[in-house]
Amino acid sequence: MAQTFVACDREQELLLPPSLREWLPEGHLVWFVLDAVGAIDLGAFFAGYRDDGWGRAAHDPAMMVALLVYAYAIGERSSRRIERRCHDDVAVRVIAANQAPDHTTIARFRQRHEAGLAGLFGEVLALCAEAGLVRVGVIAIDGTKVHANASQHANRDYEQLAREILEQAAETDAEEDERFGEARGDELPPELSSAQGRRGWLRDAKRRVDERRAEQARPIPASRPARLREAKRRLEEELDVECRANAAYEAYRARGVMKDGRRFGRPPDPYRPPATPAGKINVTDPDSRNVKTSRGWVQGYNAQATVTAEQVVIAAEVTVDSPDFGHLEPMVDATERELTAIGIDALPEVLLADAGYWHHVQMKHLTGRGTTVLIPPDAGKRKGSRPGWDGGRYAFMRRVLATEHGSGLYAKRQA
Repeated sequence: MAQTFVACDREQELLLPPSLREWLPEGHLVWFVLDAVGAIDLGAFFAGYRDDGWGRAAHDPAMMVALLVYAYAIGERSSRRIERRCHDDVAVRVIAANQAPDHTTIARFRQRHEAGLAGLFGEVLALCAEAGLVRVGVIAIDGTKVHANASQHANRDYEQLAREILEQAAETDAEEDERFGEARGDELPPELSSAQGRRGWLRDAKRRVDERRAEQARPIPASRPARLREAKRRLEEELDVECRANAAYEAYRARGVMKDGRRFGRPPDPYRPPATPAGKINVTDPDSRNVKTSRGWVQGYNAQATVTAEQVVIAAEVTVDSPDFGHLEPMVDATERELTAIGIDALPEVLLADAGYWHHVQMKHLTGRGTTVLIPPDAGKRKGSRPGWDGGRYAFMRRVLATEHGSGLYAKRQA
């Protein structure tokens, strides 16, 4: 008997469904994205366009926002690949109504509306709250390392930066000497011319520098010479901050009394900041750092997120510190700010985090604010307890997490 197959005739002319609504099943993510964008106030996106009818027609900002939101949701970051999807991907063609903005248009829209796109987080969170999805009885905090758009090989120390800047200056002078000879190069034409716990202090100080840089959001220079100068300036700024933080710490220790009134047992170990900036900075992405992951070191960031038991992200921050240590309370503060912005005044009842977030002082502050903190003192890969981490809060936390209720609550963190 003859074999039977479903016909596959690519020469047959087909009539595609006349309605875009028939191209995708009802439960597809596209419909959710379109509904969500339709419910969001996009006034900030429309405000930048002329309303007098003059000029070339622009793509509808609502369509562009939905296009970017959907593309980012499925892990597509490249403007060029998003452009290709406008031709090849049925879901994206539905969002764009069969239009195909080019990659330059997509990239410029993202750059022009960067603040507005970031503000969508709060808008979407408000929609989740209206739908009853934001319950803060149990929340979890965790971090993950993300790659920067930069190579580890682009890291330079201060001496390398200075040497490269000098080499470029010499090359520029040689080129201009050849072009202009003895002249300065900007003279008028002849016919127009006339005749003429120190580590903590230092860590906090550097963190404040990073926070200030994030608030300023200075654009990264496009030219390499300008990036070199900016990288050199940042290293000099970090050395200045280190010197001032060290001086403040020395003055604090010189008083001989701690903040809680107790006296120091001995004078601090001598320390002198280096004469020139230490460490390295990346000349492609000066904001990024060489961060440690479970698979080695990568040039990138440490992204932090707070998530509810219903897996709704209610706060997200980006840091350049490899460890999660020290980010527990700042993430809770960010969570409370986001919740307040959407009209939720309830504080988290239970906070879950892994051993990397263990921080005595911050855990004490959060407990004092009424939040139960569940953090194991020992990492999952460690056999036994950390040396010196016995008794007191460590033993108490191990007992709590060993109970049926404690272990049941902490098990929710994994999801």
